[in-house]
Amino acid sequence: MTGSVRRRGQFSRRMAFVGLTTRNGVLKSSAMKTPVQYFKRFRMEFDLTRSAMSPALLPDGYRWIEWDEADVDRHALVKLRSFRDEVDAEVFSSLGDFHGCQRLMREICHTGGFLGAATWMIAYCGDDELPVDCGTIQGLSQSSQLASIQNVGVVPEHRGMGLGRALVLKSLEGFALAGHKRTLLEVTACNHTAIGLYRSLGFQVVKTMYRSAPLEELLAY
Repeated sequence: MTGSVRRRGQFSRRMAFVGLTTRNGVLKSSAMKTPVQYFKRFRMEFDLTRSAMSPALLPDGYRWIEWDEADVDRHALVKLRSFRDEVDAEVFSSLGDFHGCQRLMREICHTGGFLGAATWMIAYCGDDELPVDCGTIQGLSQSSQLASIQNVGVVPEHRGMGLGRALVLKSLEGFALAGHKRTLLEVTACNHTAIGLYRSLGFQVVKTMYRSAPLEELLAY
């Protein structure tokens, strides 16, 4: 998963390395009254000025759903189904329940830099079946040169079909059309599948960070 609209302040660099133990890229602190875990995350960037990107193609039976503010709850539900059983719901507790995903989507789309051209859903339309929403991505403009990808989500039953790759490429197309030169995202270090996807598309790690999450919050999931 990529970085989300931040719901809590960054921890101080000094406090982050007091009384910590490390396991699988997760730091645990016993130095504070409220135990905290620190999740290792990578910031990755993509150069939009390089040679032409691959087209964002979908397998048969899938179709693009362009951004419409009336679809906030649809995006939120796909986000929930994509992340609630993943480590991202531990790093960002809002991803663990529908109301949190709904609130997050509303915050994203009401952010000044929100970019509808880089925000998409994917729906599956099987034979004689109603369309089923199964993928979501959101895009933000950080400046005239820099954009960011938020929450690349594909529901479990539709993974392995190349939908995550298609979502990222579709969002990059929107950023390029808006005139941006670079795109960034953030991903949890233990999400090797996502990191492999982003690297294969041309993203490079430019920064390593640690994000805090209280243990009492994690135990709720």
